[in-house]
Amino acid sequence: GSKHRTRAAPNPPPLFDDTSGGYSSQLGGYPAPGADVAFNVNNLLGDPVANMAMAYGSSIASQGKDIVHKELHRFVSINKLKYFFAVDTAYVAKKLGLLVFPYTHQNWKVQYSHDVPLPPRKDLNAPDLYIPTMAFITYVLLAGMALGIQQRFSPEVLGLCASTALVWVLMEVLALLLGLYLATVRSELGTFHLLAYSGYKYVGMILSVLTGLLFGSDGYYVALAWTSSALMYFTVRSLRTAASGPDSMGGPTPRQHLQLYLTLGAAAFQPLIIYWLTFHLVR
Repeated sequence: GSKHRTRAAPNPPPLFDDTSGGYSSQLGGYPAPGADVAFNVNNLLGDPVANMAMAYGSSIASQGKDIVHKELHRFVSINKLKYFFAVDTAYVAKKLGLLVFPYTHQNWKVQYSHDVPLPPRKDLNAPDLYIPTMAFITYVLLAGMALGIQQRFSPEVLGLCASTALVWVLMEVLALLLGLYLATVRSELGTFHLLAYSGYKYVGMILSVLTGLLFGSDGYYVALAWTSSALMYFTVRSLRTAASGPDSMGGPTPRQHLQLYLTLGAAAFQPLIIYWLTFHLVR
């Protein structure tokens, strides 16, 4: 009787099955996660239908890329666009100095080599789109800083400021293209050229806002007067030289008058745009 009372009780069954080996001992065996993934990947790579679908998808992506490039080349010439961004540090520094103080510059003609205009890094008079693009981005950031200093910053106001500055430039370019078309002036000026000359005003806008933030409204108006007069002089000399091709130089007097009026009108419009886009940033 005492022997039966001292017999050890049997071990209780485990609460959970041991699945560390990759398969369950009681549920028929499920594959381990690593083995399942490897199995599925191998099946996918070895499946001819999947391979055909992947090849078909790659073909569609390649065709879509070719279509996008083809449509882009219809409206924008990539080679021409690269020409306006062919700049270096020396050119940018000299061109900024020319925009701020253009009165001592003598030769305004664009240089050519084998009937092809030299890139901006080799010709200071060549227009570029690098400075207008960087100046536009800097102007937007500076406008956000000015509004933040005055406790008037908001994403909506900053977006409105950037879109307004961009729309004004586009409207100016369209007006110049229409004026050149109506005046029947044959020149080398294209859309990118006019966009570059119109975008140089962002440099004057940045200088005016910075001076206004540092020295108040008086400094702003002094900088506005200086940058506006410099930009007007630069615009007149650049556009007259660029628009006066061989045909226009020997053309009739009315055509020359129209060209002169168009150039003066474009130059006189610059200070108005600069003031309109910057006066609300300085208080």
